[in-house]
Amino acid sequence: MAAWRNKEPAATGAARMIAAPRLGPRQGAAPLLAMAAAVAVLYFARDVFLPLAIAVLLTFALAPVVSMIRRTGLPRVPAVIIAVAAAFLVISAFSFLVATQVAELARNVPTYQSNILAKVQALKESGGEDGVIRRITEAVERVGQEIKEADEGAEPAAGAAEPRPDPLLVEIYAPEEPIQVLTSMIVPLLGPLATAGLVVVVVIFMLLEREDLRDRFIRLAGSGDLHRTTEALQDAGKRVGQYLLMQLVVNVTYGVPIGIGLWLIGIPNAMLWGLLAIVLRFVPYIGPVIAMVLPLFLAVAVAPGWSLVLWAAGLFLVMELISNNFVEPWLYGSRTGLSPLAIIVAAIFWTWLWGPVGLVLSTPLTVCLVVLGKHVPQFEFFEVLFGSEPVLDPKARLYQRLLAGDPEEATDQAEELLEEDYLIDYYRKVAIPAMILAERDRARGVMGEEQKHQVSASALALVSNLQEIADEELDDGDEVVTEPDEEGEDGREALWDGVLIPDGTGKSLLCIGGRGALDDVTAAMLAQVLRAQGAAATEASYADLEPSRLRLIELHGLDAAVLCFLNRDSLGHGRFLVRRLKRIRPDLRVGVVLWSEPEGEDPRAGDAAAGELAAELGADFVAFDMAGAAVGALSETEPVAYEPYPRRRPRRAAKLPDAPTAAAEP
Repeated sequence: MAAWRNKEPAATGAARMIAAPRLGPRQGAAPLLAMAAAVAVLYFARDVFLPLAIAVLLTFALAPVVSMIRRTGLPRVPAVIIAVAAAFLVISAFSFLVATQVAELARNVPTYQSNILAKVQALKESGGEDGVIRRITEAVERVGQEIKEADEGAEPAAGAAEPRPDPLLVEIYAPEEPIQVLTSMIVPLLGPLATAGLVVVVVIFMLLEREDLRDRFIRLAGSGDLHRTTEALQDAGKRVGQYLLMQLVVNVTYGVPIGIGLWLIGIPNAMLWGLLAIVLRFVPYIGPVIAMVLPLFLAVAVAPGWSLVLWAAGLFLVMELISNNFVEPWLYGSRTGLSPLAIIVAAIFWTWLWGPVGLVLSTPLTVCLVVLGKHVPQFEFFEVLFGSEPVLDPKARLYQRLLAGDPEEATDQAEELLEEDYLIDYYRKVAIPAMILAERDRARGVMGEEQKHQVSASALALVSNLQEIADEELDDGDEVVTEPDEEGEDGREALWDGVLIPDGTGKSLLCIGGRGALDDVTAAMLAQVLRAQGAAATEASYADLEPSRLRLIELHGLDAAVLCFLNRDSLGHGRFLVRRLKRIRPDLRVGVVLWSEPEGEDPRAGDAAAGELAAELGADFVAFDMAGAAVGALSETEPVAYEPYPRRRPRRAAKLPDAPTAAAEP
C-alpha cells in the first residue's frame, strides 16, 4: 500500500503542456522566419513551384492507377506512360471543350443585351412611380447633374489658361501580315504549353522514381525509425491519392447532371457550366457558389421572365443536397480532415500566392500538408493549425472550459460525447480526470481561491445541465454496463469484466465531498449517477463535516454514505471522517472514493489491495472510479462494525505506607 501511495501519477496531456520548456526569443522567432522565407520563395518562384505542385498532386492521384495497371503484369515504364497519357488526354479534351464553349458564349453575349435591358427596366418600374429602385436611380442622376453643373459654372481663376478641347480619337489601320497573325496566336500559347509539358515530364519521373524519392524524403526528415516512417509516408500517399480520385468522382457525378439539367431547361452553353462545376467544386464552400452564380446570370440574360432563373437555382440546390448527403458519404465517407476555417484561410492564401490555379489547388495542397504533419513529427504544426481533429483530449478541453468559466460550451461538448456513452462513462473518462487536473493545479499552488471557486461553480453548473440526461437514463430502466477502453470477447465494451451496476431502487445514499470544493463536485457527479440507477441520492459539502455542523446531517434512514477525495494524500483525513460518521451511527455503511484516472495506474488490480486499504481506513469499501463507487454504494453487504479507539486504563496513584502509630501507654 505504501508503494501505491507514494507512486506519482502518470503525466497527462495538460501536465505535459504545462511542463513544456519555454523557448527563448531567438528560438521562437526561428520557425516564423523560416516560414516567412518559405512563403517568399513560393511567391517569387511561383513559375517554378506551381508546375511542381500540380505534378505532385497528379502523382498522388495517378499512383493508385499505376499500381492497378502493374497488377495486370505490365512493367513499370509502360504502366506509367499509359496512366499519364490517359490522364493528360482527358485534361486536354476538357480544356478544349471549355475553350470552345467560352468562345461560343463570347459570340452570343451581344444577343442577350435586349433581355438584360428589359429586366433592368422592369426592376426600375417595380413598385410604380414611387418604386425604391426608381427613386435611388433618380437620386444618383440628380447628384451627378449637380456636380456637372457646378464644374461647368465655375469661373476660371485669373491668369489661368483656357481649357483645351478634347483631343480627337484617330484609329490607324494597318493590314497584318499572315506571319504576324500566326505569331499573335502562337505566342500566348507557348507559356501554357511549356508548363503542361514540364508537368507531364515531372509526373512521369516522379511515378518512375517514387520509392527513391520517398527514401530521400525520409532521409531529409531525419527520422530514426526508418521502417515506421516509411509506412507512414506510404499511408499518407495512399490516403491523399484516394482522396483526390474520390473527389474527382464526386465532382463528375455533380457536374455531369448539372450540365444535363441546364441543357434540358434551356440554358445556353450547358456543357461549359457542367465542366466548370467539376473544376470549381475542388474548392469547398466557395467553388460551388461560383459555379452556380455564372449560369444564374446567364439565365437572367437569355429569357424575358424569371422562371428560368428559379429552375436553374433549384437544380443547383438539389444537386448540392444529393452530393453532400448521399454521394460523398457513399464514395469516401470522410471529410478532407481540415477545419472549415482552415479551408477558407487556405483558399485565400493559395489564391494570393498562385492566383486562380492556387484557388483550385488550395484544398488538395493543404490536405497534403495536414497528412504530412500527422505522420512526420517535424511538420506536426501543420496538423495542429489546419486539422479538424481537436488538439486537446476531452478531459483537457473540459478543464479548459471550466477554467474559463464557460459551463455552456462544456455542456455542449459533454452532450456530443454522451450520444455514444452513458453518463457514468463520461464522468469516468472525462469529468473526473478533468477534476483531477484541477486538484493537481491546486496542490501545486497555481490555482488561487477565486479560480478554484470558479472551476467548482462551473462544474456544478455542468452537472446540473446534465440532469436531463440522467433522467432519461433512469426512464430507460436498463441496467448500465460501463464501457472500457478495450473491447471484451463478446464484442461489447465492458468495465470490470462486464459487472452490472446494481439497481438502486429503494436505497437512500449520501455523497459527501471529502476536503474541498473540488471534492464536492465529484460528490455531486456520483450522486447524479446513483440517481440515474434509481437510488435516492443526495450530496453534502465538505463544510458539513465540521464538528459544529456534523450533527445537523440527517444520517438516520441512510443505507450508505460515500466520502469523495481527489487528493491521494487525504487518507488520514478520510480515516478520521469515517470514524466520526461511524461514531454517530455505527450501523451505517461508509465508503471512501479515491479518484484516479482510468488510463493511468490501476489500483483496482487486486481486490486484496482495496480490502487492505478499507481495513486501514475502517471503511466498508474503497473505490477508485465512478463504477466502483456505484457498485460499493449499492451493495447489500453488512456494515463493518465500529471499533472505538482502545482507551488506556488510568494509572492509579501510588499508595503511601501507613504512618507508624504510637504505642499504647501502659
